[in-house]
Amino acid sequence: MPENGDYGHKRPDGGSVIRPYGDTTGDGMVQTSFTLPVPAGPKAEGAALQLANRMGIEPAMVVHSHAIDSGYTFFVVYGSVRHLVDLDAVVVEERAYPLLSSSEINAAIRTGLNRKMVVLGACIGTDAHTVGIDAILNVKGFAGEKGLEYLREMAVTNLGAQVTVPELVTRARDTRADAVLVSQVVTQKDAHLRNTRELAAAFREAMGESRPLLVVGGPRFDPAMAADLGVDKVFGRGTTPGEVASYLIHALTPARQTSEESPA
Repeated sequence: MPENGDYGHKRPDGGSVIRPYGDTTGDGMVQTSFTLPVPAGPKAEGAALQLANRMGIEPAMVVHSHAIDSGYTFFVVYGSVRHLVDLDAVVVEERAYPLLSSSEINAAIRTGLNRKMVVLGACIGTDAHTVGIDAILNVKGFAGEKGLEYLREMAVTNLGAQVTVPELVTRARDTRADAVLVSQVVTQKDAHLRNTRELAAAFREAMGESRPLLVVGGPRFDPAMAADLGVDKVFGRGTTPGEVASYLIHALTPARQTSEESPA
């Protein structure tokens, strides 16, 4: 453990600057993995070390390597970096709403909407990975929390995988959906970003200001990108059903919005 709780170094101006931590405080040790299009062998390991050095890892050690296909080698490299992290310069999106229990969510919907909240969920485009949307919607849930189907005051429909954007727009209009939740796991060549922008544009064109709340999530999304992608909310990896449900209450129930915005 770091000595005397010293997790970094203090600058003269009081800002906190830290280094990665491996065996001793401030040793800068990191581990990274990558694949090179080189057959496994000594030359491949030499290429991996050269790359690691250019990344600022020095000295570097190849602690694991193996051929993953003809002409390709996977590496794990361990070593020290001199780079520093300024914690004062780290910007993250803070949650702007409280996490609610199931009973609080149901009560807020009854009070705020006086009807069930209609929620649609889907994986769009060619994405066939439903594990994310299932974790949020299905009763079995995720991380010890039951999914949105468990909530009595939500009418939840999971449309499954490979739903086209026009199909989703039509279903949202027909069901008068309050919110559309989209999971994107396939991220090669930024497919998740293209699909999300297509989604936002289609809903904007078809429904204008009357469109439902658009919420997207997946392991490669940056929560700060919502405005850039044209949606209302972006969730990253590890999001739980309770977080999503609490956000829907925050965004869609007037009574909850008013109470949260009122001064204490």
